[in-house]
This record gives sequence, C-alpha cells and structure tokens, in this order.
Amino acid sequence: MSQTILVAQTGRETGSPASRRLRSADIIPAVLYGQGMTPVSVAVGRRDLRLALSGPAGFNTVLSLEVDGKKYPAVIKDVQRHPVKRNVNHIDFLQINMKELLTVSVPLQLEGEAKAVMAQGGLVDPAVDTIEVECTPDNMPNAFVVDISEMQPGDTIRLADLPMPDGVTALGDPEMAIVTALHGFSDADLESDATPEAAEGEGDEAAAGDAAAAE
Repeated sequence: MSQTILVAQTGRETGSPASRRLRSADIIPAVLYGQGMTPVSVAVGRRDLRLALSGPAGFNTVLSLEVDGKKYPAVIKDVQRHPVKRNVNHIDFLQINMKELLTVSVPLQLEGEAKAVMAQGGLVDPAVDTIEVECTPDNMPNAFVVDISEMQPGDTIRLADLPMPDGVTALGDPEMAIVTALHGFSDADLESDATPEAAEGEGDEAAAGDAAAAE
C-alpha cells in the first residue's frame, strides 16, 4: 500500500502563545506518538496537510510522516478544531505497525434514489455517519457505499447486511440499524388523525347544549 508523504517540522515551542503564532502562519501544532517511542512535538503546514488528505481515504489516509529525515507510518488519531471556525487547531499522529490491527471509523455514504420511498412522502434516514471497523492499514476501506435505490418504506439496513472486505471486521451490534426508510404521511392520514378529535369536540359541544337546555 503506497503511503502519502507528509513532512513535519520539529523543534517547535510548546504552550498556547507559541501555538497561536504557528496557526496564524498556517502551521498546525501536532504530536507524534506510538508504542515504543517518546512523543515528539511537531508541526505541519496547513496546505501540506490538506493535500496529503485529499485522496479518497481522507482522514483515514495512511501517512509516511517525515520527521528529521526519518519516515514513520502514521495515521491521524485525534483532531482538535476551533469551536467556532471549525478549522484544525491540533493533530495527534499515531505511529502504526502496518501488520497490526487498527480500530478506525470509516465514512458511510448513500448512493442512488429511493423512488418508492419518496413517492409516498417518506425519506431515507442514515442512522450513523461512520462504521467502526478493525483492520490492518493495508485493508482499510476508504468508505462504505450503500445503494438505497431498491429500498421500500419501512425497510431497514442493519450492520450485518453491510458486506465487509477481506480482512475487515465490523465492530458493534450486528442488528444495529444503519439506514432506515421512513414512512411518509399522506393527506388521508392527516385527515383521519384529525377526525376523532373533531368528532370529540362536536360531541362535547352537543352535550353542553343538552345540559343548558335541561337547566
């Protein structure tokens, strides 16, 4: 599996003021850590990171992180974002063993158009955005694509229904719903829902009239 090279700078100052100065220069503070190594404070260019993650795997891209001339196979373990702007403020890089299992969240994507559902005023609701799996970096899927074209109102696609590539194991309850086709409400449904209340109101008014006449 080819790895995307990302060059990291070392020797950065730590602390909030130094980090703010880096971000103002479009450089993102980061740390690289992993089993058997001392964590290293690094920094990466915002544009360089964007290019490195521009492939189909996105944030699951396996990187060749170059630090002081040495290359480390790594993935992004955690991302901290600005609470308002949502741009990346800090990154944790995890050094990995290409033969060891990783737990990763893979995006879930829907394709097609559920015409039968839409025709009845319903909608297709993805219950999750990602699927958590266990796999080696070599087997990591870019995304799980679900075709919803044949879904009918009331249909549910569960985790167990999602085909897994070789070497990939889904984590979680196999019966967990990942996509559901919801029923719509027709004009007749709305009218039938309103009828009992209207009838009840009319009955109350009639009863009140009878009581007044009796008095």
